[in-house]
Amino acid sequence: MNIREWALLIFSILGQLAAGTLLVLLIVKTYAVRKVGVEKATQLTDVPLYMVVPVMILALLASLLHLGKLSHIVNAVPNLASSWLSREVVFAVVFIIVAGIYTLLQWRKVGSEGLRTAFGWISALIGLVLVYCMGMAYMLPAQPAWNTLATPVTFFVTALLLGVLGAATALMANSARLQNKETAQQDLLRSTLQWIAVAAIVLLGIEFLVLPIYMAYLSTQGTAALHTLNLLAGSYGATLVLRLLLVFAGAGVVAAYLYRNASIPGKEKALATLAYSAFVLVLVSEVLGRFLFYATQYRIGI
Repeated sequence: MNIREWALLIFSILGQLAAGTLLVLLIVKTYAVRKVGVEKATQLTDVPLYMVVPVMILALLASLLHLGKLSHIVNAVPNLASSWLSREVVFAVVFIIVAGIYTLLQWRKVGSEGLRTAFGWISALIGLVLVYCMGMAYMLPAQPAWNTLATPVTFFVTALLLGVLGAATALMANSARLQNKETAQQDLLRSTLQWIAVAAIVLLGIEFLVLPIYMAYLSTQGTAALHTLNLLAGSYGATLVLRLLLVFAGAGVVAAYLYRNASIPGKEKALATLAYSAFVLVLVSEVLGRFLFYATQYRIGI
């Protein structure tokens, strides 16, 4: 892989992490408002929400290594109607602007709670559109291994899997910062972590379902697709196995322990360790998965 592909890897992974985390935290906040009210829900989720924009800024900075110049972002606008790559660039910029406005409104408590919530959900929707554009940008006839439904599906699974575990990590870090021992808050945090653990296990199942279907499909799509399949099973076989072991450990084994420990009061330190471990394992796994995505490509035609 060259430097431009590494830039795309970092951009796509961090962009999907930001979009997924924002969506999950908004869902958590909506759930928390119903359980404990706006004030306590805000205390639980505000600081974690503030992490989204810095992550997206890092993603955009990485994308500049691929685009070469900041002016190329502006040049993407005229092609918005016809190019998925242009849509990806534009929605990345729009996402960070709208998410930044939401963060500022929430931080300074400008406007009503309803207005701020609306900005939050608009940001999350734009983030989902961004992930969709990312996937569609790789649906290229000249790249048979990319030009499958598996590409947008896996991009969404990555966004959601990193999102749920990124949210869990941010929530635990915020809880440690607050050192809030209030029973209602702790109960809310533990129940949230249980739902997050379940979501991670379900998403893991989807990943393990999509991969064999994808590889079976490649075996029927001619020489170029078979080249990618041979690389996955041969030269990059060990990397693929490591990637699967890491995601299984993080989103499967560790998530199961997270669910179990979240049902027991007083396990805050264990929960923090499990949440951080699950996130790191899955993040490394998804980086390896995206590396394989670029490293095993095989282009046909011009």
